[in-house]
Amino acid sequence: MKTPNPKTFPDPVYGPPRHWVGALLATLALTAAFAGIAPPARAQDGDATIVDARDALRKSDRARLAALRAAAIASKLPLAMWPDYWELTNRIGEVRQAEVDEFSARWPGTYVEDRFRNDWLLELGKRRDWVNFATEYPRFRMNDDREVSCYALLVEQRAGKDVRDAALAAWLAQRDADDGCTLLAATLTDANQFGPADAWRKARLAIDAGRLRAARQAAALVSVAAASAVGELADNPTRYLARQASTANRNANELATLALMRMAANDPDAAAGQLDSRWDRSLPADLAAWAWAAVAKQAAIKLQPEAADYFQRAAQRSAKANRELDWSDDTLAWKARAALRADNGKTRWQAVMQAINAMGASEQREPAWVYWKARALAALAADSQDGDSMRSLAREQMASIAGQLNFYAALAAEQLGQPVYLPPRPAPLSAAEGEAATHNPGLTRALQLIALGLRSEGVREWNYSIRGMSDRELLAAAQLACDREVWDRCINTSDRTRGEIDMAQRFPMPYRKDVVAKAAEIGLDPAYVYGLIRQESRFIIDARSSVGASGLMQLMPSTARWTAKKIGLPYSHDLIADRDTNLRLGTSYLKLVLDDFGGSQALAAAAYNAGPGRSRKWRDGPVLEPAIWTENVPFTETRDYVKKVLSNATYYAAQLGAPAPSLKERLGRSIAPAGQANPLDKELP
Repeated sequence: MKTPNPKTFPDPVYGPPRHWVGALLATLALTAAFAGIAPPARAQDGDATIVDARDALRKSDRARLAALRAAAIASKLPLAMWPDYWELTNRIGEVRQAEVDEFSARWPGTYVEDRFRNDWLLELGKRRDWVNFATEYPRFRMNDDREVSCYALLVEQRAGKDVRDAALAAWLAQRDADDGCTLLAATLTDANQFGPADAWRKARLAIDAGRLRAARQAAALVSVAAASAVGELADNPTRYLARQASTANRNANELATLALMRMAANDPDAAAGQLDSRWDRSLPADLAAWAWAAVAKQAAIKLQPEAADYFQRAAQRSAKANRELDWSDDTLAWKARAALRADNGKTRWQAVMQAINAMGASEQREPAWVYWKARALAALAADSQDGDSMRSLAREQMASIAGQLNFYAALAAEQLGQPVYLPPRPAPLSAAEGEAATHNPGLTRALQLIALGLRSEGVREWNYSIRGMSDRELLAAAQLACDREVWDRCINTSDRTRGEIDMAQRFPMPYRKDVVAKAAEIGLDPAYVYGLIRQESRFIIDARSSVGASGLMQLMPSTARWTAKKIGLPYSHDLIADRDTNLRLGTSYLKLVLDDFGGSQALAAAAYNAGPGRSRKWRDGPVLEPAIWTENVPFTETRDYVKKVLSNATYYAAQLGAPAPSLKERLGRSIAPAGQANPLDKELP
C-alpha cells in the first residue's frame, strides 16, 4: 500500500541492481530456449560503459561522461546513442546547430534523435533562434510538447499567419508558466489579438488549478499592478479582500474573484461566507458565478453536503449574466459528482445533465460521463412527455460504451442486461509477425536498457518504437514483452490495440500457482488480488515507487513490518521485494483491510491505495450507491485506482474460469458510515 499525494503522483522507478543483470539475461535466455521463443538481447561487453555513462550524468561528471561517450561510439556499442544523447543534452546551452546536425546524421530515425530534437527546439525557442527553429520543427516526429507547439505558433504568427484561436487554446491549456506559451501570449497581446478578458480567464483557470505563477503571468498581461496584486492575494486572500472597497472597476472585480477562489482552495466555508456577506452582491454576475463555482468545487472535493447548493448558486449567477457555464472540465466534473452525491431525486439528475452538457466534447465522450448521462436520461424520462425517446437515447448511450474494457463499460453492459464484454481472441501471430518484433531495433534496445536497470530509458525507447504500429504489430510487440516477462510493456502495448484484443496479454497472470494458493489460503478472491497487483506494479517484482513502496503488491516498509508481526511471519526489511514474502504480506494485509471494511471491495481498494484512515473518512455522509461513492473519491489517483482494480478483477475472473461475481456484485449494495456494531480496526496502517 502506498499513500498518494493528492496533487501529484510521480511514476514509480523500477530496475534491478546492476549485479542482477548477467543472471537475469542468462535465466531469460534459458527460459526462452525451452519455450521456443527468441532469447533476449545478450549481455554485451560494453554494457558497463552504458551504465557508467548514466551514472556520470547523474553525478554531473562532464569529463567522465564525455570519455565514456567517446568510448561507446568508438566501440560501436549497440546502445552508444544513449551516452551520445546524455553528453549532448548535458551541455545543451553550449551546443551549436552543426553539432545537432551531426548527431541527427549518426542516429537517424531513432528515439534519441527525436528526443534531442525536442530538447533542441526548446533551446532554440529560448535563444529566439527562429530561423533554425523553423528548419528543425517539421522534422519533430513526436510533436508532443506543448511548449514547442507554442513556439511553433509564434513562428507562424511572425510569418503573418492568423494563429489566434490555436494560440489561445494552447495558452489556456498550458499547465505551468513555461517560456514558450507565455511568450506567445505576450506577443499576441502586444498585437491586440489577445485582450484583458483572455488574460483574466487564464488567471482564473490558473488559480482554480493552484498554479499561482501562471496566474501572475496572465495578470501581468493586463498590468504590472495586476500581477503584483495576484501575488498579494495568493499569499493572504482574507487580508486582500478586507482592504478592497466596492468598485465598478472590472480589473478590481477580477482580482477580488481570484482572491475568493484562492480562499476557497483552503477554506470553502470561509469563501462562501465572504460571498454571502458582501461579494455576491458586489461582483458582476459572471464573476460571482466563477467564485461560487470555485467554492462549490472545493466543497465537493471535501465531500461537504453544501457543494450541490453552491453549484446551484453558481449556475444561477451564470444564468443571470446570460453566460454559459465556461468553467474548466474539472470543475464541471465535480459539479456532476456533487449532484450524484446529493440525494435530491429529480434535481440531482438535472444537475448531472447540466454539468455534462457543459463539458468539452472530448470530456463528454469519457466513459464515466457517457454512463452518468445515460443514467440521468433514464431517470428523467419518467416525468417527461418525451420519456420513450429519452429512454431510447439512454440505451444508445449505454450501448456506445458497453463494448469497451473499463469500469463504466462493464457497468453499462450490466445495466443493459448483457454479460460483460469479452472480445474474441485474435488469430495466432505468424512466425513472420513474431520475427519482425524480435528484430525491431528500437524494441531490442528497449529490452537491453531495461535489463541493464535503465528502465526509464528502456520504456521511452519502447513507447517510441511502437508509435504508429498496426494492431497486429502491437500484438507481436506485446507478445515479445510477455515472453521476456517485461510485464508492464506487455500490458501497456496490448492495451493500445483497438480492433484485435488479446485478453491474455492485457490481463496476464504471472505466478498463477502462487497467487491462487495464497489467496485461497486466507479466503481472498484471486481475481481481486490479480486486479490489484496489475494496478500496483504491473507484475514487476522489484517495482519501487517514489514514496518507497516495494514489490509486486507495493508495500510500504511500515505496512510490511506491521503485517508480518500481525500474522507471525519472521521478517526483515531486505525481504520486502522477495516475491513470496511480498505476496504473502500483501495478500494478508489486503484481507485484513477487506474484513475491516465489511467485505467492500471498493472501500478496501481505496484503503489499500490511500490508507484506511482516508477510506473511513470518505465513507462518512449519506448512504450511497457504490458507483456514486467511487466517482466521488477525492483523490484522482485513488478514484482511478478503485475503478481499475474492480474492473481488472472482473476480467481476471473471466479468465480464471470459475463462477464469479459481476462488477455490481463486487461493488455491493451500498456504502454507508460504519455502524457502532462493527467498530473499525484503528491499528491498520
